[in-house]
Amino acid sequence: MPSDAQFATLTEPFRPELLAHCYRMLGSIHDAEDLVQETYLRAWRGFDRFEGRSSVRRWLYRIATLACLTALQTRARRPMPSGLGAPSLDHQVPPDPREPAVAWLQPAPDSLFGGDDPAALVGGRAGVRLAFVAALQHLSARQRAVLTLRDVLAFSTEEVAELLDTTAAAVDSALRRARLRLAAAGPVAEELAEPDERTRRSLLDRYTDAFTRADPAALVELLRADVAMEMPPTPTWYTGRPAVLGFLAGHVLRPGRWRFTPTGANGQPAFVVHRGAQPYGIQVLTLAGPLVGRITAFNDPALVAAFTR
Repeated sequence: MPSDAQFATLTEPFRPELLAHCYRMLGSIHDAEDLVQETYLRAWRGFDRFEGRSSVRRWLYRIATLACLTALQTRARRPMPSGLGAPSLDHQVPPDPREPAVAWLQPAPDSLFGGDDPAALVGGRAGVRLAFVAALQHLSARQRAVLTLRDVLAFSTEEVAELLDTTAAAVDSALRRARLRLAAAGPVAEELAEPDERTRRSLLDRYTDAFTRADPAALVELLRADVAMEMPPTPTWYTGRPAVLGFLAGHVLRPGRWRFTPTGANGQPAFVVHRGAQPYGIQVLTLAGPLVGRITAFNDPALVAAFTR
């Protein structure tokens, strides 16, 4: 057995990117952390059999990917409300109060993928934007593995075949099917550039101010005409500025109700949200130029702990 120090020196640098990989596969940051722990335990136990025919990084990815595939045999995909049904265009129709028995996609804190370390961000945060991870949920587990290993992490076809104990032809076939299915699931590329840092800061400050003052008129200037809003675990979601603003004004915005603390999730601007003094959830924004294109409000107090460690 290697010493703890030897093993940590060789393997710990890869933890953030392995966590991102497991998150893409599972759609849950809590499940991803559990699988990364399992990966490191398996790697430590088997390190004396590691013969160096591949890199330590590739060896760890093999263990992590196979662990995720095993876990996904008994777990359903984690959708978003927009992946289950059509949007509501009428804010006067109240959200469906029934919360379906669904394990929803979860947001992931940027801090777990390397924080401000540029080297860690390259491997960790690539391919973790909400739209992309949500689209991955439409793929089979094996298609998810092949597409992320090839298109996000840039492993070669031959390397992926070795990681998954299959053939190069099978990898290429799975990759083609995965790309077609991903395209059918809807656009996931960020076709509109995010604003520069100064515009971004101003937009987020104005958004927070409008929310805390309960000022829908101020929000009008910050939202795209085709803005969307979804709020898992509520299955109802809205599209279009009139519907989104109507819902917020009628059901959400109240002076002094909300406290927003800036954070980062999925490589996007986000807020830890408290209702009064109580944790309420995580709100993630998708920016399109100088405006907000999507509001994703994960109204689950249990998520707050992962963003406030």
